[in-house]
Amino acid sequence: MDLPGCRFYLFGMGNRRKLLYADGRLRDAFTGEVLNEWEVAEEHVRPPEYCVSLRTTEGEGVRISEDEQGVWCEEATDRVCLTRSPVRLPRFEDQRQAPLLRVLHHDLLINLIHAGPVPNLLVYPRPWYRDAAMACMCLEKTGNLGLVEDWIRGLHKPFDRNNAGHAEPDNLGQALYMVSLVGDPAHPVVDVVLREAERFRAGDHVCGLTDFAEHPVYQTKWLKHGLRSLGLDDPYVVPKVFDSYSALFWMDFKDEHVPGDPFDERARDLYPYLGWAEDHFHGWPVALPDPEQQYPLTYEAEASEADYAKMARICPEYADRRLCAPHSWHAAEMLLYLLDESVAGT
Repeated sequence: MDLPGCRFYLFGMGNRRKLLYADGRLRDAFTGEVLNEWEVAEEHVRPPEYCVSLRTTEGEGVRISEDEQGVWCEEATDRVCLTRSPVRLPRFEDQRQAPLLRVLHHDLLINLIHAGPVPNLLVYPRPWYRDAAMACMCLEKTGNLGLVEDWIRGLHKPFDRNNAGHAEPDNLGQALYMVSLVGDPAHPVVDVVLREAERFRAGDHVCGLTDFAEHPVYQTKWLKHGLRSLGLDDPYVVPKVFDSYSALFWMDFKDEHVPGDPFDERARDLYPYLGWAEDHFHGWPVALPDPEQQYPLTYEAEASEADYAKMARICPEYADRRLCAPHSWHAAEMLLYLLDESVAGT
């Protein structure tokens, strides 16, 4: 999908204040408060280096950048910290796609807000367990689980109920998996999840609505993964039926899959994380964007529960086209694909 041509960049990875640069203005991404503005003659956005460099109409240089300590604005001899909180920012030097991985890592960290890890910081006010679980999988690899540890420890509901209020059974395994990253079976949400799993049990698997359809293979795989991550008994069996979401779970149980039609091009275009996960499952090759030329890299379109009007803070065209960017699940699927040496021959 071709995204709007609006040039912008987001600062504030992890638990920092979220800042938006666009059109010579640096603003608070949530309130719109202007922190600084310049008459710009030339600008260069370098997503893999987490920086924007400006030359003003008066010939002065300005550099806004982000590192492991905070966000900085440099003008002449002044260097001011705009927001500070520690994060780990690996350079991925041992990876063939290091610049791309750094941008994807940014897209994950920028979507951590006070409420927890959200799909997009503007259009989603609350975390979704599905997206959060995939983001946490990445944060574990980059040494940043501490950024979400308090949120995970505070989980007390088995479902996020963000999809029209439905209790989606895949949330059960996702909650258990996230707890396993920072805790143990004594976490209070575990007993609640186990009781709910029995309520959704259909023979030797679980079944219910996920994204408004039954996906028993995907839901049971997540539950088994969560139970095993915590070292708990796993009495469930993945059903031998076709499930279009089966290929979204590439982390384990790959042999327990009944082939069928892949996602169509429209689904892959609107919800690109579906395509990346499916490609990862099958080991299919992918086309890679140029992180020096494209920003943002990750997005989602026409989701039922997103408040796209809030993307107008960045650019009205995003709101008009019902698009949000960047997107954490999309970023997570791309990053995990590229870190998996068994499929990432790119």
